[in-house]
Amino acid sequence: MPYAMAVDSRREAATEALDQGEPPVLRSEGGLPRIDEPLKVAPADARELSRLFLIRLRASEEGTREYQYARNTLIEMNISLVRYAAAPFRSQANGCVEIEDLIQVGTIGLIKAVDRFDPDRQVEFSTLALPYITGEIKRYFRDTTWAAHVPRRLQELRAELARCQEALTEALGRAPAVREVAEHLELSEREVIEGLVAANAYNSASLDTAGNTQERSAAGTEGRPPIDTVGDIDPALERFEDFHTLAPLLRRLDERDRRILRMRFVREMTQTEIGAELGISQMHVSRILSRILARLRRGMLAD
Repeated sequence: MPYAMAVDSRREAATEALDQGEPPVLRSEGGLPRIDEPLKVAPADARELSRLFLIRLRASEEGTREYQYARNTLIEMNISLVRYAAAPFRSQANGCVEIEDLIQVGTIGLIKAVDRFDPDRQVEFSTLALPYITGEIKRYFRDTTWAAHVPRRLQELRAELARCQEALTEALGRAPAVREVAEHLELSEREVIEGLVAANAYNSASLDTAGNTQERSAAGTEGRPPIDTVGDIDPALERFEDFHTLAPLLRRLDERDRRILRMRFVREMTQTEIGAELGISQMHVSRILSRILARLRRGMLAD
């Protein structure tokens, strides 16, 4: 028998018992029907049962067994609402976010709705719950699916640009130019370009994630993670940061110190050859080099 029909029959039995002066027999768990597997309750039945549970939840004292049973059962019975709200976001996830992660996030919104719902307002629970659930999922995408830190203004602009480009593409029959997007949104072309560049930081995928795109299929790399299809790590990349830090320190040296460094490390001259060209002793050259290198080392460590 469906849960909704079971509740109705129990209500009728309780009413008859009251008319006959007998105690109601509806109670099974703190005055509520006992539901052993709330996750398996059909959405239609959950909607009917939720009304009863929400009324009893508001009448119960927080922290009591009755309160916990009503609250936990309400949450589990209405997980179907979370799945319904998360479904449209699958395409937005683009394989970078698991649907179960979205359900977990959406459940936070469901819990907030359960705790804040007021049965006296005579509205459906889903009317309040769905905006809470959707809001939590949108917040999750906004805050966690950017590969780099992007200002909130540009995050919101990305969504506006996506909607605008879709609308203009349908109207024009082609991809719109930056100028056309800027006119449509009443923004400058620079702002539009800035938003488009920021969108590149959205929804990045790990190089370790196996792909299944048409491009990889055509290249014969279907199912292989991108990390296996790119070149090896260039050892010179490890030195790039050192060179980037060293450059301004070299510019701060005087001309003679830079000349000595070029002679020693670019022309690969010995200290004796450098001393002969500069008219100083090999020992003097050694002391100068030690001083220069110590200064550069301190500068790099400080930066």
